[in-house]
Amino acid sequence: MNSLSWGILGTGRIAGVFAKQLSQSRTGKLAAVGSRSQAGADKFIAEFHAPRGYNTYDSLLADPQVQAVYIATPHPSHAEWCLKAAKAGKHILCEKPLTLNHTEASAVINAARKHDVFLMEAFMYRCHPQTAKLIELLREKAIGEVRVIHASFGFHRDFNPEVRLFKNALGGGGILDVGCYPMSMSRLIAGIATGKSFADPVEVKGCGHFAPTGVDTWATATLKFPGDILAVLATSVEVQQHNTLRISGSDGNIFVPAPWAQIKDSTTTKLFVERKGEPQQEIVVEITQPAYAIEADHVAGHIEQRQAPAMSWDDSLGNMRALDRWRKSIGLVYESEKAAGISL
Repeated sequence: MNSLSWGILGTGRIAGVFAKQLSQSRTGKLAAVGSRSQAGADKFIAEFHAPRGYNTYDSLLADPQVQAVYIATPHPSHAEWCLKAAKAGKHILCEKPLTLNHTEASAVINAARKHDVFLMEAFMYRCHPQTAKLIELLREKAIGEVRVIHASFGFHRDFNPEVRLFKNALGGGGILDVGCYPMSMSRLIAGIATGKSFADPVEVKGCGHFAPTGVDTWATATLKFPGDILAVLATSVEVQQHNTLRISGSDGNIFVPAPWAQIKDSTTTKLFVERKGEPQQEIVVEITQPAYAIEADHVAGHIEQRQAPAMSWDDSLGNMRALDRWRKSIGLVYESEKAAGISL
C-alpha cells in the first residue's frame, strides 16, 4: 500500500477531524495545511502539528511535498479547488458532496481524468467495516429480497442567517450537507440488492421546508429503484433525527443504529438482523481504526487505479444527479446556479 503525504485545504471542523485521525492511519502523514489567513494556518498547526502552513490555498497546491489534498472547504467551492488541485497534479479526496450539482461534478471528474490524478468523494462510511458487513449480509440475502429502505440524517441548529448551514451563498440546507448520506446509502443498498455496486432511482419525489434564506432546513424524499425497491429518506439541519438505517426485506429486517460511521471512542459497532420466526441476531463489527483513518488508507490503496471502489466516479455522478432531482422536486436552486445558468 502506498504511503501518502497529505495537505489539508481548509481549517474548519471537519479538516481538524481528518487531521487528528490521519495520524492513526497506516499510510498517511500530514505535510501541510492551507488557510485563507496565516492566523488560521498557525492555529491549525498548533493544534494538529502540521509541519507547514500557508495563508492561501494556491500556496498549498504549489508545495511539491504534498502528494494528496483533502478538500474541506464549503461545498460551493469544491469544484474550483478540485479543478485546481487536479491541474497541480495532486491526488484528491474531496468532502461530500463532491460539488454543488451534477454539472460541476462532471467537470471535476473530467479534470481528474485529464490530469491523471486520483479522485474520491469523501463518504467515510463507505470505507468502514460496518458497511462492508452490511453489504455482505445483503449479498447473502440475509433478509431475502430488499423491499423498503428507511434512512435519516438530521440535526438541530438554531437558525442564524450568517451560519454556513443556512446561507444560500454557501450551499446551505440539509439535502446537500447531510441528505447526501441517506441518498448514497439507499443507492448502495438498491445496487447490491440487484447485483450491482450501486443503483440510480427511477423516481424521486421530495418535500421540504425552507428557511428565510431560501435553503431547506428539513426535507424528505421517496425513491423508487429498479426491482420496485422503495426508499424513504429524511434530512435536516434544524430538526434532530434518529440518524438510523432500517432495511426491510421479504424475509426480515436489518437495523443499523449508527450507519454513518460516526462512532466515537468505540472498538465495536453493531447491526441487528431480524428474520421471520427467529430471534433477533446482534452482529458485532470490530473497529481497529477511526473512520477517517480508514478512509485515508483506502485512498492510498487505490491511488494507482485513480478511483476507489468505495465511491467510484460513476457512483458520485449518480449521487449528484439524484440530489439534483431531490432539490428540483422541492424547488431548491441556489442563487449561484441561477447566475451561472445551471438548471437541475
